[in-house]
Amino acid sequence: MNDVFILDAVRTPIGRYGGALADVRPDDLAAEVVRGIAERGPGLDPAAVDDVFFGAANGAGEDNRNVARMAALLAGLPPTVPGTTVNRLCGSGLEAVIGASRAVAVGDAELVIAGGSESMSRAPWVMPKPEKGFARGPRTMYDTALGWRMVNPRMPAEWTVALGEGAEILAGRYGLSRAAQDEFALRSHQRAAAAWEADRFADEIRPLDGLDRDESVRADTTLAALARLKPVFRKDGTVTAGNSSPLNDGAAALLVGDERGAAKAGQAPLARVAARAATGVEPHLFGVGPVEAARIALKRAGIGWGDLAVVELNEAFAAQSLACLAEWPDLDPEIVNPNGGAIALGHPLGCSGARILGSLAWELHRRGGGYGLAAICIGVGQGLAVVLEGA
Repeated sequence: MNDVFILDAVRTPIGRYGGALADVRPDDLAAEVVRGIAERGPGLDPAAVDDVFFGAANGAGEDNRNVARMAALLAGLPPTVPGTTVNRLCGSGLEAVIGASRAVAVGDAELVIAGGSESMSRAPWVMPKPEKGFARGPRTMYDTALGWRMVNPRMPAEWTVALGEGAEILAGRYGLSRAAQDEFALRSHQRAAAAWEADRFADEIRPLDGLDRDESVRADTTLAALARLKPVFRKDGTVTAGNSSPLNDGAAALLVGDERGAAKAGQAPLARVAARAATGVEPHLFGVGPVEAARIALKRAGIGWGDLAVVELNEAFAAQSLACLAEWPDLDPEIVNPNGGAIALGHPLGCSGARILGSLAWELHRRGGGYGLAAICIGVGQGLAVVLEGA
């Protein structure tokens, strides 16, 4: 097997739902970061890119079913460069990079651009086709931005709860108080704000449509402000808009290659892909999906929790993140999301896995090496994890 490296990582700023990037199509979001990767490689001939892998949780609208191919063409890559789109819901962007890394590892490719894109602002409304023409009676439309839709009646009801209800279930199981969740959310905003002030995102950000900073970070939020928010999913619950990730728009891309690919691109590696893993849990317990995936990935990398310098854990909900941390007692929570997480930075579904892996690669590079873990929970009960070794 070939060693696989992350050679570069680029992302857009993450826009708020209906915010600064709401007018940008998801294929244009993806094209922007693909173009960014192509332009930043000092010796990169776009024709040398063997493939484009992209993830998206929604393909029903302007993604046009295969957003990877659309992005490659829109970005100006030669038509000879193919593109494939994968869907593992919230983990789609990370799944795309995993797929790219496997292609490189087995020698099917030397250079692949991989990432994810999502416009939750522009996700379309959909409805089933009528059983016959000119059907009478009301029809139900579904918002494709988030969550279950057109649920199969054979699916057990306990599995098809709202994502926020799943977070409430975990809060109950793990004894996670409202105060603990709000404190976790506050830390996310504080760390994200500090990272922006310290210019730690400069290497990975590609400004777009006048937006040059993540739009959901609340540098001035407080515990008191978070405590005033009402629970969303249960009358007496603990999950609020403040301790959950928001709806967002954005895209991220990474350049993945072997030694020959790195030489072609003229880029020194940021990190080596040391291991990867995917696992499943019951759908309503999706939030702890990364727990076993992380354990397996660490074992495959031949390291333990104490060997990690940084962990990027996607923050779908504070309750979900805290539940994972409770299952990882040997992990120092202080090394988790040192530059903030999705509660502050945002969670554009298909983009998020690529975003956390790119941020991890750049953080390890800034630190001069070490091991890092990227892990993400996935709706309908899955988890992904990737271990990187900084170069």
